[in-house]
Amino acid sequence: MGSRQVTAWHGKNITVAGLGVSGISAARALAGLGAVVTVVDGGDSEGHRARAAELEAAGISVRLGDAQTLPEGTELVVTSPGWKPDSPLFAAAAAAGVDVVGDVEIAWLLRGPDAAPWLAITGTNGKTTTTQMLASILRAAGLRTAAVGNIGTPIIDVVLGEEQYDVLAVELSSYQLHWAPSVRPHSAAVLNLAPDHLDWHGSMEAYAADKGRIYEGNTVACVYNAADKATEDLVVEADVEEGCRAIGFTLGAPGPSMFGVVDGILVDRAFVENRQKNAQELAEVADVNPPAPHNIANALAAAALARAFGVEPRAVRDGLRDFRPDAHRVSHVDEVGGVTYVDDSKATNTHAAEASLAAFEPVVWIAGGLAKGATFDELVQKAAKRLRGVVLIGADRALIAEALARHAPEVPVVDLARTDTGAMLAAVREAARLAEPGDTVLLAPACASMDMFANYSKRGDAFADAVRELAAEQA
Repeated sequence: MGSRQVTAWHGKNITVAGLGVSGISAARALAGLGAVVTVVDGGDSEGHRARAAELEAAGISVRLGDAQTLPEGTELVVTSPGWKPDSPLFAAAAAAGVDVVGDVEIAWLLRGPDAAPWLAITGTNGKTTTTQMLASILRAAGLRTAAVGNIGTPIIDVVLGEEQYDVLAVELSSYQLHWAPSVRPHSAAVLNLAPDHLDWHGSMEAYAADKGRIYEGNTVACVYNAADKATEDLVVEADVEEGCRAIGFTLGAPGPSMFGVVDGILVDRAFVENRQKNAQELAEVADVNPPAPHNIANALAAAALARAFGVEPRAVRDGLRDFRPDAHRVSHVDEVGGVTYVDDSKATNTHAAEASLAAFEPVVWIAGGLAKGATFDELVQKAAKRLRGVVLIGADRALIAEALARHAPEVPVVDLARTDTGAMLAAVREAARLAEPGDTVLLAPACASMDMFANYSKRGDAFADAVRELAAEQA
């Protein structure tokens, strides 16, 4: 496959799998380059039909209700990220000798000769925050940039858009990396690795291997987490350009070629003269919002990528000061009766919840939802000494209750069976009853939300609404 030139795509029969945001973006872009595009999707709802009608008006064929049969004459399949590798459509493509790639791969192939370099970020948790931090730092340096990929505007639209960029901050999921064999970032970071999406990847080894693709072909820096050896192992295994360096980050004092923290200061011992002896001050821990340990790690990774691109230290500080995290990510909601209420509804797996719990003490923990096959013993063991009490909600709350009984039997637990719209208010009231002044009530569910809420944002909104109602009652 070739370049951005129309001739490389004109007349090519391409099947796009999925009628979501990325699928629609890919279909429109490829049709605009002269490809003959057919979109397939197993759904056939009113929403599907409305989206299909818009594409058909643009000359794009859409087949609803059948996501298994490969359209005749297909020369390439472009998949949306969530489609599993063992999908029947892809088996049919393999049998026909047809390649399957993702929208990120297409975006990479469509880049022009003067395209902006990619600074890429992946990991089990923290990807979005770190990507947004990086974009904030790059903007503070006066660079034209955008946070793209797994967040915001589809990356194909950015690559083909009118706006010119100096550099892109690109968040990439394991799904996207699986389908993007040609992507070669300027520099990249794997923030952490913990079991997640194993039903999609098939094994932890396959999941890690897909994450590790982000390091392939890096030219300046492969950024890894010194506290997570698996991320460093991926750097060792990567095929990078000659001269590319392994750059670690740590919450402790950094060694040479690392970023870390010394006396409350974020420092760079990688991109400085005489890194054996010198360190460059970048920012204070207080410049990181919020200054929780896992978020300081995010800031260090973002700083390392920015410095790999040549950004001055002052821009790192200014960019971190300017950054505001998205809602539902360790967000301070209110203080009621001397108790702080924090919304981390985005903590949808045990690894994220562990990081969140480590930021506060003592904690009344609100947890539960859909476990997605997760186990909770290690999480509870690590958090046990911080817990004032626990309020459990959701379909798989019994799994957490059993772990608490095994590893924190002295911690009071409230088990809420209700799933109606008032359930979160009931949970917050129970948490308030367990909490003492100076405590934090933390919503960090360690589970997905779809058993009770449309998504984690709705769950976080319900928590914030409940806290405000509690505050009004006690006013």
